[in-house]
Amino acid sequence: MNYVTIGIALIILGFLVLIIGSLLNLGGGGEGELKGGGVILIGPIPIGFGTDRTSMIVVMVIALILMLITYAVMSRLH
Repeated sequence: MNYVTIGIALIILGFLVLIIGSLLNLGGGGEGELKGGGVILIGPIPIGFGTDRTSMIVVMVIALILMLITYAVMSRLH
């Protein structure tokens, strides 16, 4: 497998997760609380945003893990 195939597979997997999550949430109908967050990476500088402190911590940890994985993969290519 090459990187293009893996990338396309991950995009398709992401869409499937969104669709399945939306379908499972249709029957909810109750009162709920929505929490979330995101990270924008501009070069090596992460800019995080979120609805609460817990979401921010989770998103920043995931961003750090992804940055470390990217560094490991890129260092092996050289």
